[in-house]
Amino acid sequence: MFKKIKFHRIGLLAAVLAVFGAFAVVNTPTSQMQERMAQNKMKMSADEVLAGWSGTPREVAMKTMQKYGQPSGMTPNMLVWENSGPWKRTVVYRQEVPHNFPMPHTDLLEQFIDYGVPADKFDELAEYDGSVVVQRTVGEMSARCDKEEMNFLALNLANDIVTGKRSVKDARDFYAKTAMAFKNGQMSPYTQGLQFQVPKSNTAFPDQPAKMMDMKMDKNMKNKN
Repeated sequence: MFKKIKFHRIGLLAAVLAVFGAFAVVNTPTSQMQERMAQNKMKMSADEVLAGWSGTPREVAMKTMQKYGQPSGMTPNMLVWENSGPWKRTVVYRQEVPHNFPMPHTDLLEQFIDYGVPADKFDELAEYDGSVVVQRTVGEMSARCDKEEMNFLALNLANDIVTGKRSVKDARDFYAKTAMAFKNGQMSPYTQGLQFQVPKSNTAFPDQPAKMMDMKMDKNMKNKN
């Protein structure tokens, strides 16, 4: 009698465990469900951030979200998209920076590519457009404007300067004419995408330790003497 009761209890326990196991399997999110949950959470967070934005920054952020999806990172003052289309990184800033070239506007959309700029071209790029930023150590170049098309234009012309295709004056003149044509509804390949191959190799320039450079200088001085 005892054995029968024991076996009945074991059978009942197994049945209960099986039910709970089935319930857990049914209610365990798949990777797809988890991804959707993460996207919904991110969407809510992006919406919460943009609730405090207004004007052009909000419009540009919404347009960027429509094109590249939900941002991969954010703070109350910026939204960030990694590997967005042709860009290594896209950032929309809440703060607008006044910029009068080629016509008054504000810079708030910055887009990055991998690009190693030779040191002797830095001055020319700075003279060409202060909204084109080069980070030699990281090996990046970015353009910051109010429209993606203008960032394409800025970086295409920066590449022309680096490769010797255009002078600074020629690049600025072409930028002004192309930007005005774009405003009037005329498209140019320079505003529709990058017109050069973005380097796939490492473009970073970590430089050399100061001591090693000093040793080489001392050695060169000794050789001269």
